[in-house]
Amino acid sequence: MIQGQTILVTGGTGSWGQKLTEVLLAQNPAEIRLLSRNEYAQIAMQREFNHDPRLRFIIGDIRDYRAVEEACQGVDVLFHLAALKHVPVCEDQPDEAFKTNVIGTQNIIRAAIRMGIPKVIDVSTDKAVDPINVYGMTKALGEKMMIRANWLSEKTRFVCIRGGNVLGTSGSVVPLFRRQIDEGKSLTITDEGMTRFFLTRTEAIHLLLKAAEAAVGGETFVMKMKACNMTELASVMLEQAGRPSGDYKVTGIRPGEKLHEVLISPFEAPRTRQYDAQYYVILPEHADQGLTKHYDHLPRVKFDQYRSDSEMMNKPAIATFLRAGGYID
Repeated sequence: MIQGQTILVTGGTGSWGQKLTEVLLAQNPAEIRLLSRNEYAQIAMQREFNHDPRLRFIIGDIRDYRAVEEACQGVDVLFHLAALKHVPVCEDQPDEAFKTNVIGTQNIIRAAIRMGIPKVIDVSTDKAVDPINVYGMTKALGEKMMIRANWLSEKTRFVCIRGGNVLGTSGSVVPLFRRQIDEGKSLTITDEGMTRFFLTRTEAIHLLLKAAEAAVGGETFVMKMKACNMTELASVMLEQAGRPSGDYKVTGIRPGEKLHEVLISPFEAPRTRQYDAQYYVILPEHADQGLTKHYDHLPRVKFDQYRSDSEMMNKPAIATFLRAGGYID
């Protein structure tokens, strides 16, 4: 579905955006437009991709409706990745998080419908499920708006995906631990019992493309993800570096931080289907007959919720996962 198409990626100069661009280029699109407000990141990415003529870099902010609408002209598929994502930053400046994650998402919806874009894929997060922090609350609102938007247009279809912590992205804990190890510092853990979902950038992009290819509109795709205890993650990285496994300090849970994350809530589980061995699909509360019929043949999930502490990797599995991501030798 990508060959010969015009693709728009918001927040396209970020970690997800760069990997997505790499994968999309291999499928020979007509053009990939990368909308972001970071001039330096755009220049660096142009050089990284050897000034590929299929890439068009657009300086703009999703808070600016006119900029979004102009970027959406003639687009076939829109991947909405742009967001304020750092939990402490969003806690400290909730008004800014709201402007980007809610108003910005509304601008994407309006422009996509006005420009008649066939498909929009919104990237959400496990923190949007039963949210306790500003980031999660704004992303939960974004999800609600995206799903509802399917009832505002007969042509434009909207779908959401949910991810956990993407290994190696900016702000992720693994690069932080790696840097602390390289600097000879003790690792910082907020709570010894904390657990998190993880996926690689490649897995994240496969989830995006699966939703783009398979979605009818109105559903949320979730990937089966690996989860682990953060203390064991730190211990594995320390041991692999030849350091004592207990060389970490507990700093305390930060404002807005959960002990465990949830990808599918008890409220959503009854509406969740097992798509295949890798993916789940969550139907909206008031799914129309066509959407329900499309997924009726799939089995319902047997769990009552999908939490990061329900099934975790042991230390050997963590080591294998980190090794595959290039974070340990």
